Amino acid sequence: MTDIPSDSRRFRIQKVSRNFFLHIHAPRVNLRSLKFTTTFGLGVALAFLFLILILTGVLLMLYYTPSVGQAYTSVKDIVYVVKGGRYLRNLHRWAAHGMVILAFLHLIRTFFTGAYLKGRTLNWIIGVAMLLVTLFLSFSGYLLPWDQLAFWAVTIGSNIAASARELTDALGMTHLFDPGGFVKKLLIGDEVVGQEALTRFYMLHIIFLPLTLLVLMGVHFWRIRKDGGLVRPEGDNTQDIHTWPTALWAELAVLAVTCAVLMAAAFFFDAPLKELANPLLPENPAKSPWYFLGIQELVSFSAFAGGIIIPLLFVAFLVSIPFRDREDTHCGVWFSGAAGKRVILESLIFSGAMTIGILFFQLNFGWLGDWFAGIPQLLIIFVNPGTVLAAAFVVWSFYIRRRTGSAHHAAMALFTCALVGLIIFTFVGVWFRGPDWEFFWLRSHWPVQ
Repeated sequence: MTDIPSDSRRFRIQKVSRNFFLHIHAPRVNLRSLKFTTTFGLGVALAFLFLILILTGVLLMLYYTPSVGQAYTSVKDIVYVVKGGRYLRNLHRWAAHGMVILAFLHLIRTFFTGAYLKGRTLNWIIGVAMLLVTLFLSFSGYLLPWDQLAFWAVTIGSNIAASARELTDALGMTHLFDPGGFVKKLLIGDEVVGQEALTRFYMLHIIFLPLTLLVLMGVHFWRIRKDGGLVRPEGDNTQDIHTWPTALWAELAVLAVTCAVLMAAAFFFDAPLKELANPLLPENPAKSPWYFLGIQELVSFSAFAGGIIIPLLFVAFLVSIPFRDREDTHCGVWFSGAAGKRVILESLIFSGAMTIGILFFQLNFGWLGDWFAGIPQLLIIFVNPGTVLAAAFVVWSFYIRRRTGSAHHAAMALFTCALVGLIIFTFVGVWFRGPDWEFFWLRSHWPVQ
């Protein structure tokens, strides 16, 4: 006998070693991982959308000029002069929005299947970082058209970044210590959105953030393979099969569906382009991008609490989940079985009722600042509808922990509450906020301006 492999075996080894697809994936994959309901193809669709954004972005760069004097004109040329330019811009715009939506859905799917358990802590944290980078990647591209929508959305965003000024103003120390102003100037280069902001956002959008996301995505995929592939429940006996070519066909199917939906959206819906940005003519209502409208709603209660405290606490909660929850028996099980589904349903009802109730109360009866003249601003910062609601969600999760004795169920309760609150606040910001951030049931009820 000889140790030299046969020609057929040598051919197979060479085929595998030169196969880029098999360098991303393990040679074998569990059949359960290929089931649509395991992941809904969200991670793969996200990767494809990112590649589409890179391709369309490079083509748009050929015609775009990152200058306050020429940015708007160059975008108009792309839309009205360049052949296929309108469609190309639509593809880029809707791919960016689609990526934000799918990133949230992917995080939700990962959480509710316990995919952060069994030693997958690092990859969960990388996933949270990728979500944040995706949000800022989309936000950085928002300014580039330099129209009224972009200018005032980024103005709102930069003011949210300066939210710490509410606290330093209340303490009377902004002239000595101004972290809010520092963050705002770091973001846009000045007190107002101008050429410095456009240059910074352009560089962030085409170089720094895409490269950061590309590195994180590579590590994310590598960790999935190193951690043993996609999660599955304990005792699952589903057989493994060769990755090539079965998984390839599954991923190509996801690519086909992703492209079909994106191309249809780009064909039927044009990316918005309003009038040239005018710093002297504010949009009313001036709204941030839709994925930050939940934060803008919180900021309307208190800039510091809504723009800094609550978002940072939520991110800290996401990062801390795998350190607090080590109940590996829930790994790979949707909603952690019957008991978990009951906790989620109760949390949905509780958080929905609390969020709508506190919004109804604040809209109809006001809050501390409306009731008491001269009330200290510090009290408004720390006791407002947003902080009260966040505290109620935390208390609810402690109640679930005490009732069930499960850190996993407590995490599910708090995650569900935060998710429901974010969705409701975003929905209110998109549909019911009109001029001067007043609440209107219908757009037809807006005052004539």
